[in-house]
Amino acid sequence: MKRQFILLLFILAVGLTAYGQENGEKGLIKISIMYPDGEGKQFDMEYYKSKHMPMVAGFLGSNLVKYTIEKGIAGSNPTQLLPYVAIGTFYVKDLKAYQEAIAPNREAIRGDIVNYTNIMPVIFISEVVKTE
Repeated sequence: MKRQFILLLFILAVGLTAYGQENGEKGLIKISIMYPDGEGKQFDMEYYKSKHMPMVAGFLGSNLVKYTIEKGIAGSNPTQLLPYVAIGTFYVKDLKAYQEAIAPNREAIRGDIVNYTNIMPVIFISEVVKTE
C-alpha cells in the first residue's frame, strides 16, 4: 500500500512538472500595473508589498495564478530616470473573471492607492503568447 502511494505521488509529480514545462504561462492574461518615475513621485514599497497587492490578490480568488512585484533599480543609462519606480503584475486565467472580480472592489482599490503612492498608475493588459 505504501509503495503504491509513493508511486502515485511520483506519477503525479512528473505529470505536473511536464504540464508546467509544456504550458508555462502561455495563454494566461497578464495585468501589469506600472508606476512611472518622475520628480516628486513617492512610492512606499513596503506598504504595496505587504498590504495593497495582497488585498487585490484576495479579490481575484481562484482565477489568480500568481502575482509579482518589481522594484525599479536602473534605466537604460545612468543619467536617465527610471521609466517605472515599480510594476505589479497579476497573472490570471480569464480576463472576464478578472474584470468581474475587480468591478465591485474598484473603489477600495483606488482608495488604497493614496496609502502608498502619489503616482497615477498605467495599466497594461496582455495575453502571454510565449514563455521559455
